[in-house]
Amino acid sequence: MTDDRVAAFLAGDRPDDVALYLAADRVSNLDALLDQPAVHPAGDGALLVVDGETGRSVFQRFTDEDAMAFTGEAMGRDGHVDATLTDGTCPDADGEGDHEPRFVFSFVEEQNEEVGGLYERGDVVHAYAQCSCGTAYSDTWVVDER
Repeated sequence: MTDDRVAAFLAGDRPDDVALYLAADRVSNLDALLDQPAVHPAGDGALLVVDGETGRSVFQRFTDEDAMAFTGEAMGRDGHVDATLTDGTCPDADGEGDHEPRFVFSFVEEQNEEVGGLYERGDVVHAYAQCSCGTAYSDTWVVDER
C-alpha cells in the first residue's frame, strides 16, 4: 500500500474504508503482515486501510474483539489519538508505566451540515484505541483541524 491510500483516508477521502493500526507486539509476524498490499509500516507497527467489512474482520482476527463492541466500550472514555492513528494519550496515563496504543480502529464520516456540530464543519474522523494498560478510549476530530 502506498502512503497515498493512508493520506486519502486521513484527508476524509475514503469514507467507505476503515483504518486499523496494530502495534508490533499485537502481530506475531510483522514482516509477513507488511508484505500484504493493504498494509503500511507506521509507528512501531502496521497501518491497514481497507474496506469497512474487511477491516472489521481483520480487527477481530488481530484483537479477538468485535469491532462494534469495542467501539461502544471505547466511546465511554475520552482520550487523545494522534492524527496519524499510531500514537495517543491514554486518559489513565499517570506518568508511570507503559501507555502506548496497542491498536487503533478508525473510520471517517462525511460532512453533514444537517447534523450540526463537528459534522457541520467537515469530514469527521472517529478513532478508538486500546492502551497497553488495557484502557479503551476514543477521540473524534474534524479533518484538517488537527
